Amino acid sequence: MKKSIYLSLTFFIIWFSSCQKLDVPPLNVIQDKDVFSTEAGMDAYFARMYSRMPIEDFKYAPDKSFNAFVIGSPAARTGEALSRDMSNGVESFNYWTDAYSVIRECNYLLEVLPTYGSNFSTTQVNTWLGEARFVRAVTYFALAKRYGGVPIVDKLLAVPGQSIDELTANIEELKIPRSSEEAVYDFIGTDLDFAYANLPDNTSFNSGRPNKYAAAAFKSRTMLFAGSIAKYNTIDKTVANVRVAGIPASKAAAYFQASYDAAELLKGKYSLYKEKWAANDKNAQYQNFVDLFLDASASSSNSEAIFVRQYKYPDAVHGWDALNVPEQLEGPGGNYSSETNPTLNFVEMFEGFPKNPDGTIQITDANGKYAMFDNTMDLFANAEPRLRATVILPGDVFKGQKIEIRRGIYTGPVAGGINMLLPANSTLNYPSTNLVTSSTDNQTLYTLPDGTKMAPAGRSGIFNNMGAGSSGGTLTGFSLRKYLSPDKPVAETTTDRSEQSWIELRYAEVLLNQAEAAYELQTGLQGVALTNINLIRERAGASLATAINSIDVIRQERRKELAFENKTYWDLRRWRIIDQEQNNRSYKVLNPFYSSVAGKYFFDPRTDERNVRYIFDTRWYYQQVPQAVINRSPNIEQNPGY
Repeated sequence: MKKSIYLSLTFFIIWFSSCQKLDVPPLNVIQDKDVFSTEAGMDAYFARMYSRMPIEDFKYAPDKSFNAFVIGSPAARTGEALSRDMSNGVESFNYWTDAYSVIRECNYLLEVLPTYGSNFSTTQVNTWLGEARFVRAVTYFALAKRYGGVPIVDKLLAVPGQSIDELTANIEELKIPRSSEEAVYDFIGTDLDFAYANLPDNTSFNSGRPNKYAAAAFKSRTMLFAGSIAKYNTIDKTVANVRVAGIPASKAAAYFQASYDAAELLKGKYSLYKEKWAANDKNAQYQNFVDLFLDASASSSNSEAIFVRQYKYPDAVHGWDALNVPEQLEGPGGNYSSETNPTLNFVEMFEGFPKNPDGTIQITDANGKYAMFDNTMDLFANAEPRLRATVILPGDVFKGQKIEIRRGIYTGPVAGGINMLLPANSTLNYPSTNLVTSSTDNQTLYTLPDGTKMAPAGRSGIFNNMGAGSSGGTLTGFSLRKYLSPDKPVAETTTDRSEQSWIELRYAEVLLNQAEAAYELQTGLQGVALTNINLIRERAGASLATAINSIDVIRQERRKELAFENKTYWDLRRWRIIDQEQNNRSYKVLNPFYSSVAGKYFFDPRTDERNVRYIFDTRWYYQQVPQAVINRSPNIEQNPGY
């Protein structure tokens, strides 16, 4: 079944546009029988449903919606990256009302479809029911991870054909209070169990729609989240004996076990993508990890992709390339580039380059002077391939071009070595003496001693003008590599031409889920955790772990593997550590300089030159229930701290 989820929307858009209120029957511009008695009608219904399913993909903007034109980078909330146009904090859009609209569409199908079941085979009907339960579970998880306990609506509160007068007479039925956070996760688990039992046992089933293993993979994610809340959350709220925020610590093991067991269901069904992987070949391992994210179309046989949101120009597009390419590859149509700038903190998680005893990057020699390099890539010559496939390092090649990243040209003396320009972690401005820099990409070329010309900041920055809305160029010395298309011409690098598919669920995450659940259970499953982590590390080109002595080993591996996939923010929240990590935190950058006298490069690590400070208020672990919802339903209580 190879139909993609972005097709067949237009014909039914008018009908569904009237179905935006919680449990008000849709106006039958098109009759139910026209939708639920034909495969074309069902495809259109699901196309609508999947287009509204809350997936944080290329178009996810925390300040707008799940389906927005993104200016900024969601990774800026986590310390993975810096962005001119987005910083830390919680979402500024509220998902509550839209979520219940999607839930109603699921409930409508679940109640109405059986009436028309005789038009289809039992397998078809069960598959569609399973899909509806899968979408409902995904939507409830989007609510639960934001708000905690929410009202559970598992049926139509107004039957098809009910008049407005009848609906008003039964208005009390609509005043559903918040269920406990535990009950919501249990409800999600039940929906996913049903989906697993009824969806196809077929790993080639259209990746834009779920099979049974997508349900199992998603259950491994949601139950791990619930287990973490039970173990690590310290914020509680109980209303009328219902714990709407918080899960009893005694339930942690059961949720971790459910996550572990769900992950086990995928063994032998999926595997890590290794189409171009070769042992002891860093270039092959690099290219393999790059290709993993580009080999996910509807016709792909990607062994790792479990559930994918399909994009295909011109029907469904996004702007990932335009927003994230290095400045020198910026396309037409505006100052779009380098929105996602990986931090040095993130890069330092990886191995394969010189480090100090505290794990920070080593950029000085034995005498405390800057180490000198012929090329900027020399510092990272032995870095694990997964890093290169995730981050464009200074001087690496992309689209056949060497990506020029410099903070400036150092013109001072080099005899006896170059002292550090600023103290470590300084927030001072660089001295103007002996430094040639540039504010923007409109640079005055500097004449080197051999007569050649050099752009002080390189073609992709780092530029002095780093404010929001300024011209592109990296802020950190790094640019994003993951998901970028290496073949897209500059002329097509616009905000409406990218068509890479988004892998929402992949087997690497399932292995990491199981590893974490195994470690948390502490019941003789440490070997499973180690095996799973080493499967990930081997494919990444990293050294194998000999033991897992801390949960932090698993957490860091997860942060590296799933970087820039909009997973880290929710991991930091469920572990309840983002408030500690972002307690007046400023992230680090790595500035490459060229010494005109030595003809060599050196690197200077320092804090973000804008001195942007990150915070996370602990109350944000539970987001604010929209006041409009409380005004309509006074029995719905607000979360703590609002």
